[in-house]
Amino acid sequence: MTSGKKVFIVGPGFIGWNVLELLVKEQYVVTGYVRRQAHADQIKASGATDAVLGDLNDKPLITKHALSYDVVIHTATADHLPSVEAILDAVQQRAEKGLSTIFIHTSGASVLDDGAEGSFKSDKIYHDNVVSEVDSVPDDAPHRQIDLAVVRARKQLSEKAKIAIVIPPVIYGFNPNHGRLTIQIPTLTRYALKYGYAGHLGAGLAVESNIHVLDLAKAYVVLLHHLEATPASSPDILENPYYFTETTGDNEPSWKDVATLIGAELHKAGKIPDPDPRTIPTENYDDLFGNHTPAAVGLNSRSRAVRLRELGWKPMEKSWAESYVQDELPFILSEESDRHTFSGYKGIVAS
Repeated sequence: MTSGKKVFIVGPGFIGWNVLELLVKEQYVVTGYVRRQAHADQIKASGATDAVLGDLNDKPLITKHALSYDVVIHTATADHLPSVEAILDAVQQRAEKGLSTIFIHTSGASVLDDGAEGSFKSDKIYHDNVVSEVDSVPDDAPHRQIDLAVVRARKQLSEKAKIAIVIPPVIYGFNPNHGRLTIQIPTLTRYALKYGYAGHLGAGLAVESNIHVLDLAKAYVVLLHHLEATPASSPDILENPYYFTETTGDNEPSWKDVATLIGAELHKAGKIPDPDPRTIPTENYDDLFGNHTPAAVGLNSRSRAVRLRELGWKPMEKSWAESYVQDELPFILSEESDRHTFSGYKGIVAS
C-alpha cells in the first residue's frame, strides 16, 4: 500500500525509528519529533521528510505540529501524560474543523503487572479481543493512567477520530543500522557484568510475553492500514482500542530462564565466574530499575495479540534467545564503558 498521508511520530527511538523506516518504504511522508539534532540527522537519513526538535514537556510545540498531520504515532514512552495530552488537544482541534485523525499511542504490557516479583508463574492470560479483560486491570497499574486519558478522549471524540493503543510486552531485538538496544534484558546483562552473576527477582518463576522490535514495527503498519481502511463508525474502532503484540504464544520464558541464558553466555565468554543464576537482593534494585524493578523484570504479564493476527500480522523474526546470543550480547560486550560504574537504567521502561 502506498499513501500520500502525512505521519507525525513523537519519539522515533528504539520502536518508532523502525516504524518510520517501514512507513517511508510505503511512501508515507513522515516527520519525527526528537530531542537532539544528531537523532534528527539520523531519521532524515532513514527517509524522514523533516524532524522537529523539542522536549516532551513542550505541549504547545507538540500540539502545533500534530495539527498538521492525518496520522500521529506516539512511541516515546508509555508514561508521559503531557505529550499525550498535547496530541489529544490537536486531535480535538482537528475534529472541530472536520478533520479526522488517526492516533496510535504506545502503552506497555507492564499494565498487566500482578505484583509477583518472581514468586510464581501465573495462569492468567489477557486477550485483546476481549476489551473487558484489559479494562479489568486496576487504575493504578503501570501505564494505566496514561491509557485511561487516551480512552476517555477516544470516547469523547467518538467517530471524529480513530484512536488505538498498542501494548507491547518485553521488547527484544537489534537493528544494526541503528545501534540501539532494548531495555530489560540488556540491563540484566549489564547487572550481571557488574556483580559477576546473572540474576532474577525472587524465585524467577514469573513469565512475560515478548516481541522482536522489527515484528513490533510491522504491527504498527498493519494496524495503521486497518485504521485507514475501516470506517470510524465501525464497532471495531469505537468499542475496543487495545492491541497486544507478542510473538511467543504459550512459550513465554520465565525470568529465571532469561537469567540462565545470560549466565551461560557470559560464563562462556569468560566474563563471569559462575553461570548459575541467583536471586537479586532488593538492595541492588537501584542497579536495575529502582522502584520500578518488580514491574519491569519480576512480573507475570501474559498477553495474546488476537486482533492483529486476525488482520494478517505474523511475527517472523528470530526468538528472544537467538536474538540475545547472536545480536544483543555481542553488541553489549563491544561497549567500552566500565562495567563497575553501571548504575541501572534511569529512563522510563516502555513495556
